[in-house]
Amino acid sequence: MAQVITPKEDTVVRDATKVKRPPLYKVLLLNDDYTTMEFVVMVLERIFGKNHADATRIMMSVHRQGIGVAGVYVKDIAEMKCDAVHQLAQAHEFPLRCDIEPE
Repeated sequence: MAQVITPKEDTVVRDATKVKRPPLYKVLLLNDDYTTMEFVVMVLERIFGKNHADATRIMMSVHRQGIGVAGVYVKDIAEMKCDAVHQLAQAHEFPLRCDIEPE
């Protein structure tokens, strides 16, 4: 007769690995003297998914304070959005600049 070994049902297995959240980065739009306010609002709506009111508020921050936070993302997404801003601005012949920094 073969002996069957079954696992104990009252055994608790603990996972010792703690998952860290990835660091976040702010995507910043920088003011210049040539990019129109309408274009900045369009960028915020199209690339960052902002509604018109939020896009206008952020654009006014860029206009008045010289910088505005378009969004906060993990590094890869922040870099991708920043590149998209530069490509769209270049296609429309605006010098709009975008940068990322750790939150």
